[in-house]
Amino acid sequence: MRLEGKVALITGSATGIGKATAIAFAREGAAVTVNYTKSQAEAQATLQQITEMGARAILVKADVSRDNEVREMVARTLDAFGRIDFLINNAAITRFVAMDDLDALDDEAWDAIYAVNVKGSFYCARAVAPIMKKLGEGLIVNTSSVAGFTGMGSSIPYAASKAAVISLTKSLARVLGPEIRVNAVAPGFVPTRWNAGRESEHAGIIAQTPLGRLATPEDIAGVSVAFATDARFVTGAVVVVDGGRLMP
Repeated sequence: MRLEGKVALITGSATGIGKATAIAFAREGAAVTVNYTKSQAEAQATLQQITEMGARAILVKADVSRDNEVREMVARTLDAFGRIDFLINNAAITRFVAMDDLDALDDEAWDAIYAVNVKGSFYCARAVAPIMKKLGEGLIVNTSSVAGFTGMGSSIPYAASKAAVISLTKSLARVLGPEIRVNAVAPGFVPTRWNAGRESEHAGIIAQTPLGRLATPEDIAGVSVAFATDARFVTGAVVVVDGGRLMP
């Protein structure tokens, strides 16, 4: 219960890493805003799991690529809990396009991915920044990816967007301090619904990973909780969570 009395707004928290992060913050005593765009049933299940733990939580549908919806989500969080201490920018989308198929990448793919992954993270950070400044402290954690370092992933726009998230993290860390810390987590391969159908690759990935297993959503969530609890003199950092698979 290290975060009792605190409030966490976690975007894209209906499933996968976002869900695990919402539950992890609730387990530490924080009140949680569970956000979703399309996965209503899954989001409601996440909300129920949190409330059954005895934690406070609300459910807010909002598309983070729309600034007006972001501001409404922040306002609803304030109405419910009176403060926002932590923002976890987890909402993201991708398009699965072969990396060498350049002609398959149209403007819609680029624009949609950047709107959610990059602009959405910025919109959310901008909306909560005055609230955290007034409190005198706050934490923003952006979800990047190892794709942002390697240039490999589900598509070129996705990898480029996650590299942009790393740059955004460093820029915000510079301008929002000293009150607000801004860090990022960069997961490697995590078997979520995004990766369904890739089970045949698991053995190869495990063989390349020094820690000898796949990452779980809880592994990623644990880093965000650590930023909120113990790592209080860290800002502008990007923590890769891939069991050492892609280390130099």
